[in-house]
Parts: sequence; structure tokens; C-alpha cells
Amino acid sequence: MTTGLRHEEEEALRRALSHALAYRRSLPERPIPATIDAAEATRRFSDPLPDHGRDPAEVIDDLVARGEEGLLQMASPGFHGYVIGAGHPAGIAADLLVSAWGQNAAYAATTPTTAAVENAVAAQVVDLLGLPAGGAGFVTGATMANTVGVMAARHALLAREGWDVEARGLFGAPEIHVVLSAEAHSAVHAALRYAGLGSARAIRVPADEQGRIRPEAFAEAIAPLSGPVLVVLQAGHVNSGAFDPFEEILPLARGKNAWVHVDGAFGLWLRAVPDLALRLTGVEQADSWALDLHKWLNAPYDAGLVLTREAAPLVGAMSAHGAYLPEHGAVPDPADAVPELSRRARGVPSWAILQTLGREGVREMVARHCRLAAWIGGQLSQIPGITVLNEVVANQVAFHVGEGDRRDAATAAVLARVQAGGRVYPTHGQWRGGAIIRVSVIGHRTDEDRARAAVEAIREAWAHVREEIA
Repeated sequence: MTTGLRHEEEEALRRALSHALAYRRSLPERPIPATIDAAEATRRFSDPLPDHGRDPAEVIDDLVARGEEGLLQMASPGFHGYVIGAGHPAGIAADLLVSAWGQNAAYAATTPTTAAVENAVAAQVVDLLGLPAGGAGFVTGATMANTVGVMAARHALLAREGWDVEARGLFGAPEIHVVLSAEAHSAVHAALRYAGLGSARAIRVPADEQGRIRPEAFAEAIAPLSGPVLVVLQAGHVNSGAFDPFEEILPLARGKNAWVHVDGAFGLWLRAVPDLALRLTGVEQADSWALDLHKWLNAPYDAGLVLTREAAPLVGAMSAHGAYLPEHGAVPDPADAVPELSRRARGVPSWAILQTLGREGVREMVARHCRLAAWIGGQLSQIPGITVLNEVVANQVAFHVGEGDRRDAATAAVLARVQAGGRVYPTHGQWRGGAIIRVSVIGHRTDEDRARAAVEAIREAWAHVREEIA
């Protein structure tokens, strides 16, 4: 008789869960940097494929033994790099079920539970953020969410011109003018490349000292344009966390019948907090939005969401329905809003997190992170020799140490010393004329103690470096 699991397979699952629990329990006290480099990790996994299989439980133990030292503790409450979340345990638990269920979550007719869950998550996120209910697609992250949003825009803009871009391609199509900030995120430029619109030909509008697009410069840039126009705005500058002035830009864009897409990978989540939502007033008037679930919601990797005001442009750009596939029903099919026909049910972990936190839990987490970031920025600005560059309007603090020719070297030295300390882990960047250190407050367990630890680690590292360069 065939069993669902052999003994050794069940033991492998138990071992994996045991290792996962041990790792997460010890995470707050683990030094954050990896303790081996990429060359050593490669050496450890360079043995050839064995001729004969191994016991799966032993394979799991071996994977942990070889690989755990090469992990950067991104889920640590002291990790402040790259604006990425920390994998909420409820999401991790649900993610285990996603793998165990083994659903190719493309069509509601064949996988009704996962389709219903993802549709529920989209509806809940739209409601939480105060955005219009239209189309939604679960993708790998904001890069793909921006790409799909741009493709939906491409579909709609060219359809207005009588051009079916999905059938005829871009050869001979009416030109789409693209207008964006000079400080747009690299993911947006990638999206323009993937959609065949090109990044170099986009009109880059100057931004202010916080990275916000300048309304007067935008008005000047868009005034002479005719024909299809795509405007890309930003909710959450990667260094400053700043938001483009949507209330001023949207009417100008509407005057050109432009499609407005918003890269809101992390910044859109401020809309969940009534006191903070005013910082994004007008963003709800856009046509499409990209956001990450694995950032502020702390969903496990990978999880992003593209939203559109109307479902039709999204489905028109993405749907690829073969004769052998299930028929469409009353419930929207996940595959109709994303590029993949083969896909995991990546929205399920977000459902578990939303149910665990509730509306108030999400609000508390986002508000706490913004409060802690503001406190960190205020404390750092009081330390002589440290320059905080941004108005802390979200969860980002960008600063440098030293001045003039010594700025870059001193900033890099402070960062290296802080990271090597192992308790907190900000990361680097380039902005406002040189090297910066970015502190991103976004892990679900990050609290006041870790905020104080970050300030003290930076203070001590700067004191040491300052003595060395004196």
C-alpha cells in the first residue's frame, strides 16, 4: 500500500522544522553577519552529484551544517539593511503549508482555496490602504510588480490609440512618453526595459533634496508632450523614504490623459495608519501601484503585489490562456494577472499574517517603525560629525560621517565597524554627493532596545574612526 510519507521523509520534515525553530529562537542573539564568505560557501557545496541517493533527514542535517554559517541574519530585530522584512512566524508557518499542499496556484477552477485566499488578501490590502478595488496580481516583489504595472499601462495607453500591443508588439506602435523622477528606483528602470519602453529614453524630472519630484519641473517636462504618456511616481524614496507630491502631480498628469503608476514598494504601507496616511494624500488617484508584501508586512520571500484601478488592462496585458487550460469562472484566476502559468500560492502566507495581526496590528507595526526611525534620526543628528540627510517621514534614516574628502572613507569605515559588531546591521548607499549609511526600521520584532543599540553602535564606531583619522 502506498503511503503519503515514508518514515525517512517524515523524519526529514521533522528535522527541518526542528532546525527552523532552533534558528528562529536563537536569532535575536546571533551575530548578524555571515561568518563564512561566498568562496567558502561555494567550496562546501562543490562536491559532485552522488551516484546513489541519501537519507533525506541526513540531507537536511547536512544542509544546515554546511550552510548555516553562510546566512546573513536578515530576520534579526537588529537587521536594518535593504528595506526588507523579517519573515513573520505566522507567514512562515503558512508557507510550509503552501509547499506541503503543492498547488500550482494558477486557476480558481483547479485550486479554489488558494485562489480564494489570494483574492481575499488583495481585497484586504486594498481596503487597508484605502485604494480602489480593481485588478490585483501576486508576483515575486516590487521589481515584477512595477514591470506588470508598466505593462498594464502600456496595454491601456496603446489601446486608446487603436493599437493592440499584445498582438502587434511595439514595432510601429505609437510612441509612449515616459516621465519619472531623476531619483526613481532602479526597479522602475528595470521595468521599463522589460516592457520594451527603454530606460534611457525616459524623461527624468529633477527632484528636491529629499528625492521628491519637483512639481514645477514636472509641469515643464509634460507640457509639450502629446500622445500616450506614462508617469511613474514614488511612494517611499529608497534613501529618504520621501513621497512625491501626488496632490500636485496627479492633476497635471490627468491633463495629458496620462497613466500614472506608483512605485510604492514599502511607502504605500503608511496608508494603513490614519495619522501617517496624510503624507501620501492623492496617491489613491493613480492608475496602478506596486508594493512588496515581504517588506512591511514581513511576508516570507518572495511576495509582491501589483494593483490596478481597473482589472481589464492588467488582464489584457497578462492573460495567456491555452485551449488545454481550465475555463474561466466567476472567481478571478490568479494567472490572468501575472506573467507565470506555473506559480506557488505566494499570497497565502500574507493571509496568515494579516489574520494574525489584524488591522490594528499592521497599524501598530508601521507606526512603531516610523516612530523608532524618527527617534534614531534625532539621536544621530545630535552627535557631532554625523549628518542626517533626510527628513524622517517614514522608516528610513540616511546619514554620513565626516566632511569633504574624508566623508566617503570615514562613512565606509563606520559602517564596516558597526556591521562587524554583529548586533545591528545597517547598509550602504550613495546619495547627495557621496557615501551614506542607511538605517531601515522594518523587522516585525524591531523595538526600542534595538533602536538604542543601533544609535550606540554608530556612536561608538564613529568615535573610534574619528580618533583614527584625526
